[in-house]
Amino acid sequence: MKNITYLILIFIILNSSCGKDNIEGIGNENDIVSDVPENTITTPCSFNLSDLTADSTIKIDCLLDLNGQTITLPNNVNFEFGGGDIINGKLIFSNGTIDGRLLSSKLEIEGEVSLASPTFKFYAVRWGIVEGKTTSEVALSNTAILEKVFFLTKNLEASTFLIDKLDAFFEVTKTTSTATNANWYPTLEAVNLPSNFNLKMTDNTHLRIYPGDKHNRKGGAILAVRDAENITVTGGNLYGDRDQRVFSADDNGLEGSHLFYIHSGRNIVVDGVRFQDGSSGTFAIFSFGFSYNPDYNPTQNVTIKNCIIKNSRRMAIALVDGRDITIENNTFIDAGQPSTNTDGGEVGYAINIEPERFRDENGILKERQRVFDVLIKGNTESGSRGGFLTLTIGQDITVEDNDIGSRVVYSLISGAKIINNRFKAIGTASDSWAIFAAGSGETVFNNEIANNTIEGYNAGIIIGTKDAFVHDNTITNCEAGIQLSKATNVRIHTNTMTVEKNGIQATNTNNDDIEIKDNSVTSSSGFLVYFAQMNNNEEHENQKVVFDNNSFHGSRAVTFSNTNGVIFINNEVDGGLEIGNAKYIEVTNNMIKPKDRSGIRLFETHLNTVITNNTIYVPTGGTRYSCIENNSTTPNEVNLNGNTCN
Repeated sequence: MKNITYLILIFIILNSSCGKDNIEGIGNENDIVSDVPENTITTPCSFNLSDLTADSTIKIDCLLDLNGQTITLPNNVNFEFGGGDIINGKLIFSNGTIDGRLLSSKLEIEGEVSLASPTFKFYAVRWGIVEGKTTSEVALSNTAILEKVFFLTKNLEASTFLIDKLDAFFEVTKTTSTATNANWYPTLEAVNLPSNFNLKMTDNTHLRIYPGDKHNRKGGAILAVRDAENITVTGGNLYGDRDQRVFSADDNGLEGSHLFYIHSGRNIVVDGVRFQDGSSGTFAIFSFGFSYNPDYNPTQNVTIKNCIIKNSRRMAIALVDGRDITIENNTFIDAGQPSTNTDGGEVGYAINIEPERFRDENGILKERQRVFDVLIKGNTESGSRGGFLTLTIGQDITVEDNDIGSRVVYSLISGAKIINNRFKAIGTASDSWAIFAAGSGETVFNNEIANNTIEGYNAGIIIGTKDAFVHDNTITNCEAGIQLSKATNVRIHTNTMTVEKNGIQATNTNNDDIEIKDNSVTSSSGFLVYFAQMNNNEEHENQKVVFDNNSFHGSRAVTFSNTNGVIFINNEVDGGLEIGNAKYIEVTNNMIKPKDRSGIRLFETHLNTVITNNTIYVPTGGTRYSCIENNSTTPNEVNLNGNTCN
């Protein structure tokens, strides 16, 4: 037990309909169902507390009215609950206990006291929370009350705080400090959760953010972890103000509020909560201080699991500083989509990981914020305007075993693993790509895309990055399989692509140190490989792309047009090869089985083109085709040796 002093300055607001003319459309008073406390006995007590002795236990099975008195209790007095109540006074304890059902806004307690049980059940009517349709002032009082009861019961050694039936608004956009020129801090003005605390809510719990208006553009959140630790929040429903908030005419997509802040939180679990209509987003996860300063206080060991996050403007989870973060088994629905009252805002991804960094005057990279050791696993996503996940900056992030209906993109990141996910395009996602690996520079390395299934997109995987390993993915029912654009040091191994148009393509770009090996590509109507206008500039003339031991199946060709620096060896092609306006091309030891085309067709100009030791079958489409159709306008630049025509 701890030596504590409590003064509960909470007033019961008797008229919840005040200011009704200004709040039409906010809530529905007819829908409110208040939880009924167990304090049902109203018979006045026949005793007073002045006769108590040390080590006494008293059962409150009547209404004990203290009539404004302050009573100092003997040592070790314990109050049990019997259906009654204690009101209108103050009790000063010395090593005593009290049943949490006797606490209310009508009783003050001081001294050394703890709850008889570490589990406390909250009844709104006993604390002055006003439910339903209300005003900003009343919603602000609700915020203060709920936070005070959290901290009161925690100081009384409660470990679990239970809320069942509650439907109330909370104002979180006003500065409550009375200091001169006080600043507004969004995490401070939310309902803060104390350390070592377990908040349990039910399906009957509905916490709503009070809508912002044209006079107040601030954001905020209903609940906040602010420099606190060992907190669990389970169950309940939290609602934002997307369709009630008044946005400014010049909103640039950044206005609005979140629903849950984690600001330098440690060992935090949010489990099974339903979130809806965040007007700026749902979660914001960040830290106090900059990572290179001694006062840095990082968020760490946070788990968000089994939650439903629906209709968030901008994004569902914004993670800008944190380590050891797990986002698991959640459902994300319609992030960043337009709503009745507003557009979708900027970003538009369900999860946005974007710490801030910069280069100082000496060109040294400085990380104001850091994100690393993140696991995003077992989630289900659909309908996000931008996509499921954007990994802008960070280290060692694993995206595994998710069901994704839109897209994933990464850029300035290292140690990313996008593995074992199921991508199936839903709605307009079919017009785009499933995975876009982007980003270059010193912080991009050791990234992996593996064992994903991708279905129904315009393009399966776009690779425009460096140092990536793309392997064992299955791409089906897509327009194109894999697209290369300014990629460097990339390994593309053992992928299976069954596409409608181009299997592997690179156009109007440059690529270097690319190994495409042991893949299977089937195209129903497009090019098996289509490289055009690749590595054409002088600075790219030594760059190489290697195809080794792949199998290509389809009626059309592997085409290298206006392309420089391709080695094509040991492949099996059911179709043909077309090579024109090409430089430094090597085609060796391939098995080519053409259908309605020549096995290898050379056209226009060539430079240092080597075509040797290939086995070519006679085309099946008629005598107009041949094993090798050499229409090169620079035949001296083509080395044709050791090829066989079967």
